[in-house]
Amino acid sequence: MSGILKISDAASLAMHAMGYIAANPERRVSTGEMAGNIRVSENHLSKVMQRLAKAGLVKSNRGPKGGFTLARSADEITMLEVFESIDGPLTDCACLLGTPVCNGGKCILGDLAEKINRDFRDYLSTTMISQITGSFGGKDNGAKKNH
Repeated sequence: MSGILKISDAASLAMHAMGYIAANPERRVSTGEMAGNIRVSENHLSKVMQRLAKAGLVKSNRGPKGGFTLARSADEITMLEVFESIDGPLTDCACLLGTPVCNGGKCILGDLAEKINRDFRDYLSTTMISQITGSFGGKDNGAKKNH
């Protein structure tokens, strides 16, 4: 079991980028600046930003003073929206072991998979982008501290 919870690189980049943009609400943020601060590939981040723009979560402005801004208030965008804009609808994982031998019967891990899925969905759906800006030097607006 290499990892219980798997989040794609693209979804992780999207959540980090949204937090970074929200931490800098007074200006447009370039892909190069974000990539440098988040320490990721600018090319990969650029593709992720295109997907966020297509989903209507960010606005893109071209040119020398171009960059990205949030399309809506950071208080109105959930982490779940960002995650699902990249990875599609969050589905419940029936088996954490990858080899379901219980055939729908009693799992050897009990209700752990169900609890992890529920907790992850609850966290993403109740955490607003405005709550994660503290990780990027912005004002921390009540992000949950236990994660």
